[in-house]
Amino acid sequence: MTAPQFGSGIGFLGGGHMARALLGALRRQGVPGGSLHVCEAVAGRAASLQQDFGVVLHEQAARCIEASETLVLAVKPQDLASALAPLTETLASRRPLVISIAAGVPTDRLREWCAGAPVIRAMPNRPAMVGVGAAGLYAGPEVPTELRRRAEALLGAAGEVVWIDDETLMDVVTAISGSGPAYFFALAEALGRAGEAAGLAPAVARTLARSTLNGAGALAHAELGVDLATLRDSVTSKGGTTAAALEVLRQGGLDALVQDAVEAAVQRGRELGG
Repeated sequence: MTAPQFGSGIGFLGGGHMARALLGALRRQGVPGGSLHVCEAVAGRAASLQQDFGVVLHEQAARCIEASETLVLAVKPQDLASALAPLTETLASRRPLVISIAAGVPTDRLREWCAGAPVIRAMPNRPAMVGVGAAGLYAGPEVPTELRRRAEALLGAAGEVVWIDDETLMDVVTAISGSGPAYFFALAEALGRAGEAAGLAPAVARTLARSTLNGAGALAHAELGVDLATLRDSVTSKGGTTAAALEVLRQGGLDALVQDAVEAAVQRGRELGG
């Protein structure tokens, strides 16, 4: 993968966790650091990105846009309007492909803030940091195929990519894959605490829980063509220990609890979008 696939440069407004994950993925795919432009207000964070990935830093966001044909908006949703307000003229003249990873902010509002530049919404997740991310993308009918392919290639450098036809479902994507890693981490934490309560040394319980989380994810990724229920059954012997534990989770209302959690995340995404 080379920088020309994305135009003459890829810019990032914001250099937080997701920007770092995407930058790392692009560098692993061979995009040179000199083609990656970042405007990040936190000096320590910016210096770390430059040191780790060799990116070009810009103190002024307008300079970052001028150097980029693809612009990733990696600013918090509540800060996005104020961040883009002074950049209207630059965006209007440069007209980069804008890829927004801000949860909840709809494309019509993004296009208004970006002076009519083409906009694609994306929701990647933190596993992109190690090349096994999952991202949902949405583009309106006005976005041409070549720009859709450009966005898909960029996000695809970090893992799986799926297209969403209905923009309102982007909040569901956020709730499932964007927030999802935290749910699995929380389950692993609870599993470790349960092991400790059952008598294991804390460090042993945490190591077993963490390694099991890692192994289950790796197996699910390696067996993408296999249904998750089939994978679950493959480690569940009839009448065995796993079956006993799963029955407790079922009786405790695991499905309903997860559904409620996802709905809460969806609602919060809509609130962030205003």
